[in-house]
Amino acid sequence: MAKIRKRTNKKGVSWQIDYYDPQGKRVMKCFPRKADAEAYLGKVQAAKREGRYHDVFDVKKESQTTFNELVRLYAENFGTQRAFTTSKRYLLAVVHDYFGHLRLAEISYLALESYRNKRKATPARGGKLRTDASVNREMALISHILSKAVEWGLLESSPFKKGKRLIIKENNQRLRFLSKAEIEVLLKECLPHLRPIVETALLTGMRRGELLSLKWEQVRNGFIYLTETKSGKARQIPINDRLAEVFREIRRGNQLKSEFVFCDSQGRRFLEVKRSFASACKRAGVEDFRFHDLRHTFASRLVMKGASLKAVQELLGHADLTMTMRYAHLSQEHLRDSVNLLNDLPCGKEVVNIGPRGKGADNLRIANPF
Repeated sequence: MAKIRKRTNKKGVSWQIDYYDPQGKRVMKCFPRKADAEAYLGKVQAAKREGRYHDVFDVKKESQTTFNELVRLYAENFGTQRAFTTSKRYLLAVVHDYFGHLRLAEISYLALESYRNKRKATPARGGKLRTDASVNREMALISHILSKAVEWGLLESSPFKKGKRLIIKENNQRLRFLSKAEIEVLLKECLPHLRPIVETALLTGMRRGELLSLKWEQVRNGFIYLTETKSGKARQIPINDRLAEVFREIRRGNQLKSEFVFCDSQGRRFLEVKRSFASACKRAGVEDFRFHDLRHTFASRLVMKGASLKAVQELLGHADLTMTMRYAHLSQEHLRDSVNLLNDLPCGKEVVNIGPRGKGADNLRIANPF
């Protein structure tokens, strides 16, 4: 809170005002007359109240930009991103409601941390707990927006750099996959339009978005050619015999009414199958299972059948082997089964005398001590 103090020293009497500027920096100014100090203090308070910071505080004009204006600039520059029309548009609306009225200079580390904690405590749709991943996506977006503001000369430095990392540590170790019996019962409970989608997911490991946007022109020469992927890198997935049969059945059913592989009777592509998939899982008695877990099932079954982690990485389109290594423990079990194939090698089960004991030599051998 701004104050006026009377100061007396060898030079005489002066009047000092003590206040904080909009960026939280403490400022102290001295005036020879009390009236001058009061006049300047009034000017400071009026400028704060009316938002005319640069009139008094010597704040750069660029930092007068509001978060609302920054979001507009951000949308103009990144609105063509593939993710912008889906997730980013929604996230921008959420953060805009919270920070939109603030000037960039007013967005402090405290404000960011408070926002994160408030979002974490706010229930998601249906009253469910908001996940750490959901909160982190919002924080990552805000961080990117403010980083661009620095690059564009609208902000001195990002408030994210004034404290500890605000990203919540996530538990990414979830690895739910279906057993062979669960796969059979789930496929039986899928509605006719859903079954080929689920089966293709199980046979390719493709993400839901990749599946629902799949076009016939991408299916050729024994491969599925994916160009628009999450990592931005193209990948090719071989079509095995069962998947080739699935595609033939789809062709016979829709008679190429649409350029999309998965479409309704009118040739319109499916935009979402979340509800029908959840219903199929419920009927099948498959609990705690999401559509994305079909991708985990694909990878897990491959590893347990002996596929290398490198091959699984390429099929899934992981940028590096770190994500794929979650399946490594399954390959350990496979390796154990593999060495057990040597159990029928001839070996002695009794103590064998191999001759007279010599210096420094053992004359007893136990072939199988375990």
